[in-house]
Amino acid sequence: MVLGSTAPSPSVIEVLTGSPFGFELLAGRLPLFDPYGWDPDRGLDDAIALLGWTCRRQGADDDEQALVMLRDAVKAGPILAGPVEMGLLYHLPGMSGPIEADHFVTVLEADEKIIRFHDPHGHPYATLPTGDFLAAWRADTIAYRTTPYTMRSEFQRVREVTTEAALHTALPGAVAWLRGRDDLTVPPGTIAGAAAVDRLAGMITGGLDPQVHGHLVHFAIRVGARRLTDAATSFADLGHHQAAAVATRQARLVGSLQYELVAGLTTSAAETLRRLAPTYEELATVLC
Repeated sequence: MVLGSTAPSPSVIEVLTGSPFGFELLAGRLPLFDPYGWDPDRGLDDAIALLGWTCRRQGADDDEQALVMLRDAVKAGPILAGPVEMGLLYHLPGMSGPIEADHFVTVLEADEKIIRFHDPHGHPYATLPTGDFLAAWRADTIAYRTTPYTMRSEFQRVREVTTEAALHTALPGAVAWLRGRDDLTVPPGTIAGAAAVDRLAGMITGGLDPQVHGHLVHFAIRVGARRLTDAATSFADLGHHQAAAVATRQARLVGSLQYELVAGLTTSAAETLRRLAPTYEELATVLC
């Protein structure tokens, strides 16, 4: 939405963020189909750089400062705002308060009364009263946010990079994510990779906490399967057919968890996860 006609597909951008390349149990409890220590904010920075772009990243201290910053920035074009607290985006049906779910939107217009934005959740030209938008944008409940009211603006293309070249350049980073980076801060108790997948299998057979079950069946499984499908497609486009085959197998395993968990087939779900566990190192080996 921000890069315009030169932007690659959302699927390619997803792969460039690094999100498909791992699995973690955050604090030993919350399952996420993304790498150890990864978060969307870090992933966006990586994708923007890989594509040959730069931008200005800013935050603010309070509502007044944030609105001034936003109004000035949108005069030059759309800006990327986020993370925002999805539960405070009241244009979405059913949202009535914080749910600790992060989201990003593209702001088009801003004044003291109304913020107009494109919401990639499926709402072009959505609007919110300015006070409501600022409350969501402050992102008080988003654990990984580094500043309140984070936004990226002044996007500039500093070098010509093809989609193929960006994906090739991203491959060493994918291997690093798959094998675990040690330069990142994570909540105590967080584990990743095969050990984390095996731990989740045990959690399922022992009886999942209802909140964790809901997180998996309403969000994490579908996101994980989609990310891996995006990775498989990108690998195939690059001619890395072995890697594409592994990522496709991963996507099929993750996708099959949806019915198994909704239907209460815990033994089957645990077995699916145990088959998934070794595939992360397998993918890293193939990519090397």
